[in-house]
Amino acid sequence: MANGREKSDLAIVAKKSANKGEQSPAESVERRAGAEGNAGRHSTRRAQHRESVSQALNRVRDGARRRTKERFIALLHHLNVELLRRAFYELKRDAAPGVDEVRWGDYEADLERRVGDLHERVQRGAYRALPARRRYIPKPDGRQRPLAVAALEDKIVQRATCPDYM
Repeated sequence: MANGREKSDLAIVAKKSANKGEQSPAESVERRAGAEGNAGRHSTRRAQHRESVSQALNRVRDGARRRTKERFIALLHHLNVELLRRAFYELKRDAAPGVDEVRWGDYEADLERRVGDLHERVQRGAYRALPARRRYIPKPDGRQRPLAVAALEDKIVQRATCPDYM
């Protein structure tokens, strides 16, 4: 909005010094108003790490809750090696292995290579979740309750994409 007829808004006009510099300028310069509110602060961090990725995933989750009819695609670019590594360390160390029969300690023995490989497969779209290992647990009334156990890498990706999943 203009301040008057044919005058610029103060917040838009940049302060530009005259050609002669500091010595008696040939033209006067309009002053620039400061930004209002918290324009200097950002809601996300400049470098991508766990807090910024989690914040981005939280925004995606909130949007998905609000707009249930929309489809979300290409969200895995939010995952990075550090996030996958942290997701691995948040898993239960004594959990039952999935169909891949890989245990937490075995995966940790070569963690950097495995997480790097997992990240690369996720980024290029080659990662595919394995089928869950199915076990049946007896119930007190004699029936059995099915239990699905995911493979370790599937648990890592699930934890990284949805920290409150497990």
